[in-house]
Amino acid sequence: MKSNGAKKIAVVGMFSALSVVLSLIGKIIPSVAGFLDYDPKDVVVVICGFMLGPLYALAVSLVSSFIEFISFSTSGIIGFLMNVLSTASFACIASLIYKRKRSFKTAIAGLIAGVFLMTLSMVLWNIIVTPHYMHVPRETVIGMLPTVFIPFNLGKGAVNAVLTVVLYKPLVKALRRIHLVDERKSDDKKKGKDGKNTRI
Repeated sequence: MKSNGAKKIAVVGMFSALSVVLSLIGKIIPSVAGFLDYDPKDVVVVICGFMLGPLYALAVSLVSSFIEFISFSTSGIIGFLMNVLSTASFACIASLIYKRKRSFKTAIAGLIAGVFLMTLSMVLWNIIVTPHYMHVPRETVIGMLPTVFIPFNLGKGAVNAVLTVVLYKPLVKALRRIHLVDERKSDDKKKGKDGKNTRI
């Protein structure tokens, strides 16, 4: 049990560090509307959630966002809050749905649900928070919803969902080779009736 717990802590630490690195890389990509940044770290957060469960996805989201907040972030506590809400709403619901039945279909369903929940939560939180952050009337922010916030979040979520599907198996196999992932719990070899893999 202790060994298994230590492995999970190591995986969370590794994913948190990787998330911070990816957030730094994301800074290279030009911002949308001057303050909306594409953040590729959501990919590794949701992969962690697929492997270990939604609580671990939340843990990685909190740890990586806090490290970003105290190191290279320029958006302060508001940026930290929005960062956690965006990543957690995407990764936690996706991994929660996948946890109920580990199959390719539920993975896709979870990712789609994550994209829409993240977009919806960011719409609500941008209406509440962004007027104070940008020092503009709330009506201005509402007017930006269909042209800026909604397209940006849907696009970001779609890209991260596709990258999750592409990278999940190679990453799990790599972690399995170095014995950081339990073979049984991260088994991606389950076969369907047609002999094809039914898990991502």
